[in-house]
Amino acid sequence: MGERAERDAVVWRNRALLLFDRVSVPVAVCDVYGAVLLANPAMAAECGTSPGRLRGREVLELFRPQEATQVERIAEALRLRHRSRYQVSVCWQPSGAVERYGELTADPVSDSVEATPALLVMLRVLGERAPRPEAPPVRVTPVEARILALLAGGATTARAARETGLTRDGVTYHLRRLSTRWGAANRTELVARAYALGVLAAEAWPPAPAGDT
Repeated sequence: MGERAERDAVVWRNRALLLFDRVSVPVAVCDVYGAVLLANPAMAAECGTSPGRLRGREVLELFRPQEATQVERIAEALRLRHRSRYQVSVCWQPSGAVERYGELTADPVSDSVEATPALLVMLRVLGERAPRPEAPPVRVTPVEARILALLAGGATTARAARETGLTRDGVTYHLRRLSTRWGAANRTELVARAYALGVLAAEAWPPAPAGDT
């Protein structure tokens, strides 16, 4: 009787694995910490890889949660061995594809109440987001970058004019152009924007244009 039960268990396990591989819904089995133990081809396709390459990967690194509090609540519930169904809103971007978003559903499963459960994870794809347009590159002339570096070091308009070979009106003209372009209200904000945009080298002293370091 024991041998027959064992044979039956093997048969049903093989049938379950066959169904697991053929089902069109993206499905994975994870340990209680979220590491992938087994994934079907549909789940692997959402990650742009093969099922074997997903083994050991963290499911919440493959699919980014939209709300950290959702994950924290689930982790606490699993720690307390609660066996509810858990849902997490996620987004992901397969290699070379547009970003997608959807919902992960995790059901704790195990052979007994006392055993540490695994997680049966299913992914529901809700849609796609168009890629965000890349920000245009920040363009400044070498003279503008030099003026900004001098201002960052505390130079006056007169000193900036001497260092760059311009008149004071010429320096003021460039600063007005930059202020208008970046929406800066004053010279302090203008210098701050220059650092934030990478025009000035972040760790250089005395201040210098980023291309000079």
